[in-house]
Amino acid sequence: MKNACVLLAMLAIALAGCSRDAGKQVGQVTVGFSQVGAESEWRTANTASVKSALVAPGFDLKFSDAQQKQENQIKALRSFIAQRVDVIAFSPVVESGWEPVLREAKAAGIPVVLTDRAVKVSDASLYASLIGSDFIEEGRKAGRWLLQDSTGKPGPIRVVELQGTVGSAPAIDRMKGFHEVIDTDPRFKLVRSQSGDFTRAKGKEVMEAFLKAEGGHIDVLFAHNDDMAIGAIQAIEEAGLTPGKDIRIVSIDGVRGAFEAMKAGKLNATIECNPLFGAQLAQLIRDVHAGKPVPKRIVVEEGVFTQDQAAAALPGRKY
Repeated sequence: MKNACVLLAMLAIALAGCSRDAGKQVGQVTVGFSQVGAESEWRTANTASVKSALVAPGFDLKFSDAQQKQENQIKALRSFIAQRVDVIAFSPVVESGWEPVLREAKAAGIPVVLTDRAVKVSDASLYASLIGSDFIEEGRKAGRWLLQDSTGKPGPIRVVELQGTVGSAPAIDRMKGFHEVIDTDPRFKLVRSQSGDFTRAKGKEVMEAFLKAEGGHIDVLFAHNDDMAIGAIQAIEEAGLTPGKDIRIVSIDGVRGAFEAMKAGKLNATIECNPLFGAQLAQLIRDVHAGKPVPKRIVVEEGVFTQDQAAAALPGRKY
């Protein structure tokens, strides 16, 4: 009787394991992916790229939208750990506050891949790799474009800045790179800098406040993403000014909306931030799951686009 009970217990455990992996194909990698949200054209394109790459039969994707809240993302990561996924991938809302949950993933033997954004942790082994853009270099590119476009223009050149989500890697790094370049030229004077949270609505709202505070005396807008710039363009037009002329505008991402704005003469330049790295991410996840050595940092290739390139480039834009 005792032996029968032991056998029944072992059978129950085995069946539980089968149930957990029910429907999973041989060699399939179960991935838990937590996305920041859907705050911009860029993010929508990035999500589509990831979802199209992490498909059956190679992958079983468990997707979670954090709606731009870190607490939602931490809950999602803990859910992935409880579900015993093979690999966790996520684009962190902000840089800090991840160490406890990443330690939980490591203790569970689940490797973590960061996408698009970095984290600040005391132990770099808490994640396997980061794939995405070099945000500091994007900020530098915006600064270099402005320097070149300001050749021969007298100072002071009054600049306002629409920052991304406070505490996020792109907001911190794009600001750093931009100021690293323009702060070397005494003509440039930063008169206002505030977060627009990477959204069109908030970008418009903050730009309205900038225009009111400065009495319209603004020469340049640097926006940390195109969506905020597009929102700001609305505010500039409603204030009776001409975007792209009265106020020169440079932003980052390179979404279709930015190319349309450049074609219309309302945006002067956009720095590309390529969201279409789903296929690269899929291969990275395969390699991490297989225990292969991978680069700690993978940077995607990106360019700089201006008004004179917009009409020709627009038809070929994939996001």
